[in-house]
Amino acid sequence: MTEAEDRKPQSDEAKGTFDPEITSEFAIPPGLAVPKGPKGAKGGGEPETTSEFAVPEGLDVTQPADGEPEGSAFSLPKTYSARHAPPAFTPAEGFPVVSLTKDVPWQDRMRTMLRMPVAERPAPEPPPKAEEGGPAVPRVLDLTLRIGELLLAGGEGAEDVEAAMFAVCRSYGLDRCEPNVTFTLLSISYQPSLVEDPVTASRTVRRRGTDYTRLAAVFHLVDDLSDPETHISLEESYRRLAEMRRNRHPYPTWVLTSASGLLAGAASVLVGGDLVVFVAAAIGAMLGDRLAWLCAGRGMPEFYQFLVAAMPPAAIGIALTLGHVDVKASAVITGGLFALLPGRALVAGVQDGLTGFYITAAARLLEVMYFFVGIVVGVLLMLYLGVQLGAHLNPDAYLGSTERPLWQIGASMLLSLTFAVLLQQERSTVLAVTLNGGVAWSVYGAMHYAGGISPVASTAVAAGVVGLFGQLLSRYRFASALPYTTAAIGPLFPGSATYFGLLAIAQNEVDAGLVSLTKAAALAMAIAIGVNLGSEISRLFLRIGSAEKRRAAKRTRGF
Repeated sequence: MTEAEDRKPQSDEAKGTFDPEITSEFAIPPGLAVPKGPKGAKGGGEPETTSEFAVPEGLDVTQPADGEPEGSAFSLPKTYSARHAPPAFTPAEGFPVVSLTKDVPWQDRMRTMLRMPVAERPAPEPPPKAEEGGPAVPRVLDLTLRIGELLLAGGEGAEDVEAAMFAVCRSYGLDRCEPNVTFTLLSISYQPSLVEDPVTASRTVRRRGTDYTRLAAVFHLVDDLSDPETHISLEESYRRLAEMRRNRHPYPTWVLTSASGLLAGAASVLVGGDLVVFVAAAIGAMLGDRLAWLCAGRGMPEFYQFLVAAMPPAAIGIALTLGHVDVKASAVITGGLFALLPGRALVAGVQDGLTGFYITAAARLLEVMYFFVGIVVGVLLMLYLGVQLGAHLNPDAYLGSTERPLWQIGASMLLSLTFAVLLQQERSTVLAVTLNGGVAWSVYGAMHYAGGISPVASTAVAAGVVGLFGQLLSRYRFASALPYTTAAIGPLFPGSATYFGLLAIAQNEVDAGLVSLTKAAALAMAIAIGVNLGSEISRLFLRIGSAEKRRAAKRTRGF
C-alpha cells in the first residue's frame, strides 16, 4: 500500500468527524489514530482508564473475600495465619508479670505502671464509685489537670505529678491515658482503643505558691481515689478540690514575718554569731520580707522581690561595721541570705533532672539562677556602697568561726522550725521536720568538724540522711516527702560561701570570689543530689511500702 492510499481513508474519516471550529488543546489532531478498547467510544462505553493507580494489563490481583482491597491498614496480610502466627511479637519467656500489691503507696504503683507499655499495664478494676454509665471523660481529664496544677504549683517534682495524674484517671477507669508534665504546661491524652479518636486536654500553670498544707490535702485526696475500698464520686472530688483552693493559709502574715527573722537569726548563730548578731540579722530579714511583700503587692516580678529583700541585711551589716560595733558583720549578712536562698526550687529541679524530666529540670534551674542573680545584685549593691564609704569587711573572717556544737544544733533546729512555718506546713509535721534538721546538722558537724571531711562530702551525706528519713516519714503517713525534707535541709544551705564570694567580687578580687561562688554551687548540688539519693535508697533497699520495681531508661556510655 502506497503512502497516498494510506492517507486517503484517513482524510475521508477526518472530513466526516473532525470539526475545523474545535481549537481545544485536548482535541485529537487529524492524522492521529487512537486505539480503542473493547468499550471504546464507538461502542458507547467508557473510554479506557489511564490513571496511574490502574492495575497494569496482564497482572491479576486477587481480592479478599470480604471485598476490602488488599493493602488496607485494617486488613491482615495474605501470608498471615492465626494458627501459625510468627513468634517475633512475643518473647520466648513471655511478658513479665508485674505484681502490684494494694498496701503500697500509690506513688510507687503509679510510677511502675507509667514506665510500662500501655498494652502491658494491668487492667483496672471496675470502679464502683463511678456513676451509672461511667463519668464523662472530659470531666475526669479536667479534674486530673486541676489536681496536677496544684501539685506542680506547690513545688512537687514532675515524676510525682505524673504519677498523681495517672492515679486519678485510673481510679475512674481511664487506664489508657498518658500524662505529660513540663514546667508551665500540663497535658493528658486518653485513647479508648486503637481505632477511636483520642481525647486530649491541657492546662497552663501561671501562678506558683508555697503551701504544703494544701499539698498534703491534695495527696490525701489522690490517696483516697487510689484506694479501691474508698468510693468517691466525681462530684465529691470536685467539692474537696474547691475546699482546698478556698482554705486560708494556716499561718497569718505576721507569723511568717517573725519566722523569717528567727530563721535569719538562727542562721547567723550557725556561722558564729552572738546575741547582738542574732537580733541584727532578724531585724534585717524582717525588713527584707516586708519590702518583698510590698513589691509583690505592686505586681513586680520575683526577681526584683529577691533583689529588694537581700538589701536590708547587707545594709545593717555594713552599718554595724561603719559604727565600729564589735560584731561579726559577715554573720549578719549570711543570716539574711539563708532566708532567701531558693533551696526548694533547687531540690525539685535536680530531682527532675535525675528522674529524666530534663525540660522541667532546666526550667526550674533557670528559675533558681534568676533568683540567685537577684540576691547577688541586691547584696553587691550594698557591698559596693559600703566599700565606697570605707567599711572594712574582711573576706577571711569565716576562717575563725568557733565550734559550738550544742548552740549550733539548737540553732539548726530553730532554723528548720521557722523554715517549716514559712512553707505553710501542717502543724503535725513541724516537730518531725525540726528533729530531722537537727539530725542533718549533727551529721554534718560530726563529719566536717570532728572528722575533717570536706564540706561538700559532709553536706551530701547529711542531705542523704534528710532524704532517707523524709521518705520514711512520708511512706508511713502516705503523704508527700517535701514537708519532711525541704525545711530540714535549711541548715545546710551555702549562705556563708555565697556571701564571701560576693564580698570578694565587691572588693575587686574576682578570682577568689568565683572560687567561693563555685564552692557554694557545689554545696547546693550536693544538697539536691543527697536528698534525691536518700529517697532512692529508701525505695531500693528498705522495702517499706515499695513496689516491685520502678523501670527506668537503661543507657550505656551515653548512647
